[in-house]
Amino acid sequence: MIEVEGLVKAYQSVTAVDGLSFRVARGEVLGLVGPNGAGKTTTLRCLAGILPPNAGKIRLGGFDLITQPVESRHCLAFMPDEPRLFEYLTVEDHLAFTARMYGVADAAARARVLLDELELAGKERALPAELSRGMKQKLVVACGLLHDPEVLIFDEPLTGIDPGGIRKMKQTIVRRAAAGAAVIVSSHLLPLVEEICSRVLVLSRGKAVLLGTLDEIRASAGGDASLEEIFLRVTGGS
Repeated sequence: MIEVEGLVKAYQSVTAVDGLSFRVARGEVLGLVGPNGAGKTTTLRCLAGILPPNAGKIRLGGFDLITQPVESRHCLAFMPDEPRLFEYLTVEDHLAFTARMYGVADAAARARVLLDELELAGKERALPAELSRGMKQKLVVACGLLHDPEVLIFDEPLTGIDPGGIRKMKQTIVRRAAAGAAVIVSSHLLPLVEEICSRVLVLSRGKAVLLGTLDEIRASAGGDASLEEIFLRVTGGS
């Protein structure tokens, strides 16, 4: 489970996230959307422990991110929008290194399943420079899923991935939620959010302007408008 209460993150005189509160239950996929500068990336980085919040509480898997940093991070996999890999480690080296960090006992078997699932089989000896942008993204996801975390955070997970890979990535995300993970997907691709997310959180200027299921959001908008139409309406057409 992901629990966020009164999250505030400011950069000098600019408040990027302003009193944000929400929860993501096990088995749920929350879509995080908003215009550029709405505070999405800052929120995700606070959840991942990359940025310290100025105020508020974050609990991952029941552990407080500030007072129980090791336990909370062990529950987490954060897949950023830009793959960050080690230049001189192969695909299999990345997975082996990740397995050692998290103490994964059956790493070889898990890695083989993930390589097949994410269409990286045959690329085990490849270095990052030999991989396409989409393959790098898949490798980051494979490393993130290796220790079977119960909290998954995806930031623009489909960037650079071909149509076949997009279908498989969506299946991977939905499958992990069905297995009991609490999942956040941040994306500008609103059709993706409509397709795989059970609830949607719309941010604007660091604040939550809408939070609910698609049906609840449409009902609040007074009709059967698309998520795109509602998004443009509540964010001022950004």
